[in-house]
Amino acid sequence: MENTCHCPELVAEHGLSLLIETSGARILFDAGASPAFASNAGHMGVNLASVNLAVLSHGHYDHGGGLSRFLELNSHASVLVSPHAFDGHFNAIGRDIGLNAALASHPRVVRVSETVCSPLPGLTLYAGSVLGDSAEDIAGGMTMVVDGVRQPEDFRHEQYMVIEEAGRRILFSGCSHRGVLRIVRHFRPDVFVGGFHLMKLNPQLDADALLATADELAAYPTIYLTGHCTGEGAFRVMQRRMGRRLRSLSTGQVIDL
Repeated sequence: MENTCHCPELVAEHGLSLLIETSGARILFDAGASPAFASNAGHMGVNLASVNLAVLSHGHYDHGGGLSRFLELNSHASVLVSPHAFDGHFNAIGRDIGLNAALASHPRVVRVSETVCSPLPGLTLYAGSVLGDSAEDIAGGMTMVVDGVRQPEDFRHEQYMVIEEAGRRILFSGCSHRGVLRIVRHFRPDVFVGGFHLMKLNPQLDADALLATADELAAYPTIYLTGHCTGEGAFRVMQRRMGRRLRSLSTGQVIDL
């Protein structure tokens, strides 16, 4: 599932869901905004009952809105979430953008308390705190509820997944709310898959900032596959600078890394 789609039999929505197949496991990374991701899987011949593990990148509805459907279709896989995933999360106009609170107590929804853990061979999950405290304003008007108090969002519920296989490190990040540059500086992956959260930047008015971001990303020997919250306008500006180093994601794509 991704915001865009070029397959008439599939559905696109503002959401993200990736099925990842490694040499030893099937992993669901995020579950879209609705059960539509599961319908897409069926059209593509993907049996979600065969997924070994699910991971939610953070606690926003467009990444976990289809979680209940996944739990219906799959009877065994654990769903790894941040301890803060089910806290209250609100956008800049105060709309609730959090997860279904009823799923917080589901027996297969597992809160990962460790900063770094390895639930499967070759797979490592990192809490957002590995990036340290933010020295910049990353809230963008969003808020969260901590101990009953509404305060600016710090995205403590964000987590990143790294898969190491065939001598390469592939990093998965749902929205990169804590800053795509900070994430890439920290992990230095061979491949980055996920959103850049630049969709609110204006491709004309903010072109200099987008090109500066593109230049820094291109300074690393990383291939970037992005979509969802990056923004189509921002993507076009950055791709002119980065060329084939920056590639787009779309609903229904099958990508062999």
